[in-house]
Amino acid sequence: MSHLDKVAFLLVRTTEQSWLKKEGAMISKFTVLTMVLLMVAVLAACSSSEDENNELVIMTHDSFDISEDVIKEFEAANNATVVIQPAGDAGQALVRAILEKGNPSADLLYGIDNTFLGRALSEGIFDTYQSPLLARVPNRFLLDDSYHVTPINYAYVNLNYDRAFLAEAGMAPPTTLEELTGPSWKGKLVIENPATSSPGLAFLISTVAYFGEDDGYDYLDFWRDMRANDVLVKDGWSDAYYADFTMYGGDRPLVVSYATSPAAEFFFSETPLTEPPTGNILIDNATFLQIEGIGILKGANSKSLAEKFIDFALSTRFQEDFPDKMFVYPVNRDATTPDFFKFAEVPAQPAGLPP
Repeated sequence: MSHLDKVAFLLVRTTEQSWLKKEGAMISKFTVLTMVLLMVAVLAACSSSEDENNELVIMTHDSFDISEDVIKEFEAANNATVVIQPAGDAGQALVRAILEKGNPSADLLYGIDNTFLGRALSEGIFDTYQSPLLARVPNRFLLDDSYHVTPINYAYVNLNYDRAFLAEAGMAPPTTLEELTGPSWKGKLVIENPATSSPGLAFLISTVAYFGEDDGYDYLDFWRDMRANDVLVKDGWSDAYYADFTMYGGDRPLVVSYATSPAAEFFFSETPLTEPPTGNILIDNATFLQIEGIGILKGANSKSLAEKFIDFALSTRFQEDFPDKMFVYPVNRDATTPDFFKFAEVPAQPAGLPP
């Protein structure tokens, strides 16, 4: 017998014994039961709000990084505990959320972007929520008009190169994607797996936009040539960038990363620099505008708390905290970015999602 059933049983017994024994009482058991049911309904309503978990679990990709003070500010304002649950790269986190559909281990999924959005929506893993703070977000960043996923940040995916390596080798950065298939660039590019990595999928999409699907030389031809030219594919961005990129001891001077990555290298440099040690390769129609968002997982234990966190994630307090940690841009038009973002170039003509 549940706690609610026990309460109902005791109410019935107590009410019958105290009211029906009164001298001259003419109250029927039906009337008593009706009143009890109304009281149980009230108790149920109270129970549903009181039983909501004060622990908020947020599933994220491994690159998620927010100041502890910012999280503590949300916890204090809402009498809550926030638990961050890393789940690999963005694609891996989405797969986990899909496998847990209906009985999620987290309340929110942070890091779903416009490359994986279609799959997430078709799987029906999110509840809807329309934050009032979306009024501060420009329309071009509203990636989901059904409000299952709320935009939080954006960045541009493109090729990065190691300036020192290319200078020593007497090489200039490629100016077209076609050049990557030539002998000069054999074995010199590391990319991320588009099945598990959002920047990997973004780069794949940009090659579709660049080469087309049915032309004399299309994106499939390009990738056949890249495979023959010893392109290296890694599961996630961190592995590709920090294990195989020559900046960190690898043997690949080109990597699929972000237009903000050179700014990050400048920021983290232990020696004074006048320019970043890495550079962007911004080829028209071969870069990708990646918009990243957050959604409430269906079956979440703390749905109302999750809604409050989405509002908080759109506030300037949250939005101004992550640019110097995750090196992405805030979507809130009122939020500012650090001075070193001047090294984060903006592509003139990024590719878009194919129809």
